[in-house]
Amino acid sequence: MKLLHYTYRKLSLWLLGLMAVWGILFYYTIIYEVMDETDDTLENYAQIIINNALYDASVLETEGNLMSFYYFHPISVEEGENYRDTFYDSYVYVESEDENEPVRVYRTAFRMPGGQFYELELMISTLERDDMVRAMFWYLVALFVLFLCCTTVGIRLILRKIFKPLNRLVEWLQHLHPGTEVPPIDNMTDIREFRVLGDVAYNMAQRSRKAYEEQKQFIENASHELQTPLAIARGKLELMAENETLTEVQLQELDAIYSTLGRAVKLNKALLLLSRIENGQYTEAEDVSVDDILDELLPDLTDIYEHKHIVLERIKGKAPFIIHANASLVHILVTNLVKNAMLHNKENGWLKVETTPISLVVRNSGDTPLDEQKLFHRFAHSVDRKKESTGLGLAISFAIASNYSLNLTYRWEENMHVFSLVKE
Repeated sequence: MKLLHYTYRKLSLWLLGLMAVWGILFYYTIIYEVMDETDDTLENYAQIIINNALYDASVLETEGNLMSFYYFHPISVEEGENYRDTFYDSYVYVESEDENEPVRVYRTAFRMPGGQFYELELMISTLERDDMVRAMFWYLVALFVLFLCCTTVGIRLILRKIFKPLNRLVEWLQHLHPGTEVPPIDNMTDIREFRVLGDVAYNMAQRSRKAYEEQKQFIENASHELQTPLAIARGKLELMAENETLTEVQLQELDAIYSTLGRAVKLNKALLLLSRIENGQYTEAEDVSVDDILDELLPDLTDIYEHKHIVLERIKGKAPFIIHANASLVHILVTNLVKNAMLHNKENGWLKVETTPISLVVRNSGDTPLDEQKLFHRFAHSVDRKKESTGLGLAISFAIASNYSLNLTYRWEENMHVFSLVKE
């Protein structure tokens, strides 16, 4: 999720909750004020009616009008002295409307000059109040929605403007590639944090490029420097082997040392190749046919491993498997997979090589499955640990596949090792 969307979502949820709480509190505050105003009106009206009744006792026989009703009920002295005024909501039947109407009721007590206590039950219609509350509620909802929409749109526009420098910086970072010049960063902004981040990113890119160049130079120099003493050592061993005074045991020791030096030469070349692949030094690319490579490779490998009597099955798809990549690297990738399948195959085993327009699948016989977690790591040897294996073949293959967006996987299926190379 983008930082802009994440921040916008968090702010919107916070604003929505805050406004919801505010709206509820505001609504109930208005309701309270309206009710309080209604009760004050009832008290004032009741005082007027009581004053009229004290002045003219005939008022005790009246019952009010259509919008307000009042009734007088005589009560005892004890009830009158202990009477408490009350307010509550109720309904009253209106004969002209033939329905019950909501009213607010106020009950209070007073004493006539003759000493008789009366209870005044005063009711006032709340139709207008309910209509006003209902209208207020919908106006409040409309105001809430309008304010929320305006605020969220405003926040989004502001955040988009704020995060523009960050988006430009991310786009600049995406155009960085190992071994290429670091482009200038044009990201002027008034936000100090983004300016500092841009400067740090630019300086880091410069240091990374410098370290990359130094590493590449070191690898090439180390490889060339190692090749010379290794070649000299092997040459001297060959001269020593021609000495007729050496015993058979000494010759065997020289042969073991010679084989070890040969493996060191292979290892040196493999490590150099792997480093160059991971550093992206093979920039040339063309359409390469995996089927053509297999047609040239399989007869030679079959002759080399003829002593293992491996049964080869070659299956071709309707169209050749074409990879747009460096031709040398594709040849190394295919060679490693097929050679690995023959080298680690059983005597009288099976080798099945199948191509489709989008994949290469190599199957070979085996006794036990391999560790999928470590298989493509450097120096990960198989269970038989062949002497001629450097432990880098599959690591090199995986690096080449990853460099060209190819998916190289392994699985154990029906007592066979299965390596699949598929276009993503």
